[in-house]
Amino acid sequence: MQAWEDFARTIEPPALTMDDTALRDHAQQMLQVFAADLDTPQTASERSAKAQGRAAPAEADTAAEVHAEARLQSGYTVVQLVSEYRALRTSVLTLWTANHPDNHADDMADVTRFNEAVDQALAESVARYETMVKRSQNMFLAILGHDLRNPLGTVVTGSNFIMEAVDIPPRYILVATRIFNSAKRMNKLVCDLIDFTRTHLGPGIPIRPREGNLVKVCEEVVNELRTSHPEMQIDLHAPAMLEAHFDEQRIAQMLSNLVGNAIQYGASDFPVTIRMTPGTGDIGVAINNRGAPIPADALAGIFDPLVRIAGTVPMAASERTSLGIGLFISREIVHAHGGRIEVTSDTVSGTTFNVTLPRRQPGSAA
Repeated sequence: MQAWEDFARTIEPPALTMDDTALRDHAQQMLQVFAADLDTPQTASERSAKAQGRAAPAEADTAAEVHAEARLQSGYTVVQLVSEYRALRTSVLTLWTANHPDNHADDMADVTRFNEAVDQALAESVARYETMVKRSQNMFLAILGHDLRNPLGTVVTGSNFIMEAVDIPPRYILVATRIFNSAKRMNKLVCDLIDFTRTHLGPGIPIRPREGNLVKVCEEVVNELRTSHPEMQIDLHAPAMLEAHFDEQRIAQMLSNLVGNAIQYGASDFPVTIRMTPGTGDIGVAINNRGAPIPADALAGIFDPLVRIAGTVPMAASERTSLGIGLFISREIVHAHGGRIEVTSDTVSGTTFNVTLPRRQPGSAA
């Protein structure tokens, strides 16, 4: 314990602000866990499972997990946390070697079991530390995104008010228009950020489904994108009506992300095509663009957050400010509706995102 405490004192700055009791807070409990592990019979299969990180989880928080939380709250980095285990291991093995100079076979077996126990505790500590850090980061992002909404709303409202004025010079109208467009892009980023943190904090993306015409929502999204991307041809092939039970705003967000992605990465001399087809109890939506195909090794992770695939055309400033979570959010929206989304990409057919949505949500009226 003293050797371990002496090492902990060298870790700055947290250790300099902690007393002896705080420095030794969980080391004793962990040593007792190690000792208990040495006294516990272990089969070959149990040993193999432990070595591969497949040991049965404990019913309650372990001493190593509690220790990780305490160290995080004290300001330790994960490197410093790992260093503590290295020092604890070295301290015990040094004393062990001094007291067992003959190195009998039984002693070596115990040393092996001790190292396994330390590795298990280290894995538990690092996993808990990582979980706590991710939770703190997501909570911070959620609070940041929420708090940014009000001032952004004020900017959008104020710039829109100036844009509608008829008694000011045109150059001020132009500036107000630029402010309005920039604020709207910022608001979309904030909304994406809030949706991203929702999926990581547990509840997922909320939906409020109701009866509606899916074609009408898609037409509105396409018309908006045609206005903002006049240089790109966007073709929509759909029947006049496809009734379904869905959240209009979320589906519009999903479609806007997927079609916008197709515009961003598609070749400018080929149109972006959206096809909507009715199925047996569901509706299919296929969004296709031509251009360089997505590499096969990148397809598997294309819906992962913060993944960006290099485009074939130069990106506009607004596109370079994307967080890279549009496809991830689109997938979560589809899954929230009980649907599925897949992507294919080759040099002949281009890249196609296929979305399948059920006409009725579970529990909705037929």
